[in-house]
Amino acid sequence: MSSRDRATLSFVERHALWNDEQFRLAAAVEREIEDRNLDLVRFSFVDQHGVLRGKTVVAAEAAKLMRGGVTMTTTLLAKDTSHRTVFPVFTPGGGFAMPEMQGAADFLMIADPSTFRVLPWAPNTGWVLCDIYFPNGKPVPFSTRQLCRDQLARLHAAGYEMMAGLEVEFHLYRIENPRLAPADATWPGEPIDVSYIHQGFQLLTEARSDQIEPILEPFWRAVTALGLPFRSLEVELGPSQCEFTFRPEKGIASADMMVLFRSAMKQIARRHGLHCTFMCRPALPNAFSSGWHLHQSLIDLRTKANAFVSHDPGTVLPPFAQHWLGGLLANAKAAAAFTTPTLNGYKRYRAYALAPDRVIWGQDNRGVMVRVIGQPGDPATHLENRIGEPAANPYLYLASQIACGLDGLAQKRDPGPSADTPYETEAPMMPKSLGEALDALRDNACFREAFGADFVDYYIRIKDAEIARYKAEVKSDTADITHWEQKEYFDLF
Repeated sequence: MSSRDRATLSFVERHALWNDEQFRLAAAVEREIEDRNLDLVRFSFVDQHGVLRGKTVVAAEAAKLMRGGVTMTTTLLAKDTSHRTVFPVFTPGGGFAMPEMQGAADFLMIADPSTFRVLPWAPNTGWVLCDIYFPNGKPVPFSTRQLCRDQLARLHAAGYEMMAGLEVEFHLYRIENPRLAPADATWPGEPIDVSYIHQGFQLLTEARSDQIEPILEPFWRAVTALGLPFRSLEVELGPSQCEFTFRPEKGIASADMMVLFRSAMKQIARRHGLHCTFMCRPALPNAFSSGWHLHQSLIDLRTKANAFVSHDPGTVLPPFAQHWLGGLLANAKAAAAFTTPTLNGYKRYRAYALAPDRVIWGQDNRGVMVRVIGQPGDPATHLENRIGEPAANPYLYLASQIACGLDGLAQKRDPGPSADTPYETEAPMMPKSLGEALDALRDNACFREAFGADFVDYYIRIKDAEIARYKAEVKSDTADITHWEQKEYFDLF
C-alpha cells in the first residue's frame, strides 16, 4: 500500500482495530443515527476508577469520529478519586517512563460499535463505549477494559468462558440542597444535603416496595429500554437502600453492563431531583452498607456445559470448581484492592452484618465471603462472591476473579471445608483497610503475573495518593464515616 493510499485510511483501518463484525455494526449505527434523527452522540471510556469520561459530539460527525477517534488528555489516566493528577506528567515520560504520556499529550477514544445505545432519558442522544489508543496506534496500557479482555482471553485459551451475574445495592435520595453556593465548590465539592425516600428496616415488604415503586419506575424502564438483562428490583433493609439484579451474561458484557447501569442511574436520578450513590456506606444517620455480589460460573467451551456442576452426590462442587474457589480465597486480600477500592468500603466488613469479615466459603450461607449456590447435578450451580462494593471498577472486579480462579486451577488450591458458622470459624481476616489490601497486592505473585507489574504499581500509586490525602485530613483512625469520605465518594460514585 502506498503512503498516499494509507493516508486516506481511517485510524481504525490503518491500525486494524476492528474486525468485520465491528465494521458491519458501525454501518448499522450510522443508519440508526440518521433514521432516528439524533442530535448528539456521547463517546465515553471507563477510567481507572470505573468512572465514565468522554465528550459529546454532534451526530453529523459521529460516523467519522467512530473511525478516526475522539481526542482526550492522558492526564485523565493519572488522577485519583478527587480528580487530582498524582503523576508528574510534565517530566520526561510523564512519570510513567512512556513518551506517549508526557506533557498531557492526547490519546484517542475509538468506539466499540457493539455498545451503541440511544439514551432513553436524554432527548435525541446516542452513546457509545470506547477503547483507548495512543496516536501511534498502540493500546493504552492502563485501559481496565482491555485488561479485563486480556484475562478473558487467558480463560478462553484454557477452554472456558466466564458467566457473571450482578446483584447490586445502592442508595437513592431526594436532593434537599445541591450545595451550589460558591463557597461549597471545594475540591472535592461539599456533599449535597439529602433526605430519605423510605425509612428502611422493612426488608422486602410489599408495602415498602409499593411506596417507592413510582420513584423507581423511570429507572427500571430506562434500564429495560437500554437492553440490559434486568431481572428484579428489591427494597433493601437500610433507609433509602435498594437493589437491582441482572441475569448472567457472558464475557465482558457483564462489566460493560455495570458501567452503563451505574451511569444511567445517576443521570436519571439528577433529572428527577434525586441522588443515586454507589458509595458503600454514606455518612448519614442510620445508613447501611451496600454491597455488590458477583455471581460467577464457567462454561466449558468444548461441552458447552457449566464446569461448576458436580456429578458426585457427596460433593456440591467438582474438584475443578473447588480449585477455582481455592484461588479466590488464597488471593482474596490482594484482590480486595480491586473489589473494594475505596477507604469507605472496608467499613462494610463487619461480623453479623450479612457481609464477610474473613476469608471463607460456605454452602448457601450469606455470612461467608464466597457462597456456593446449588446442589450436586444442579446445572445452575455457581459461586457468589460477596466481597465487592458497588463502587468497584467492573473490569477490575471481573478480571480479579479470573486471575484468582486461574491461579487456583494452576496451583490446585484447596478451599478447605465449608464454614457453617462464618463469624466463629477460624480463618484469615479480610483487610481492615484499603492500605492493608494494597500491602497484600504489592507482593502478590498472582496479580503481578496476570495484570503485569507495571499496571499493579500504577494502580497502587494512585490509591496510595488517595490514602495520603485521607491521612492528611483525618488525624486518627475511626470506625465512623468521615466527612472526607462523604466528599470524596458520595457524588463520584
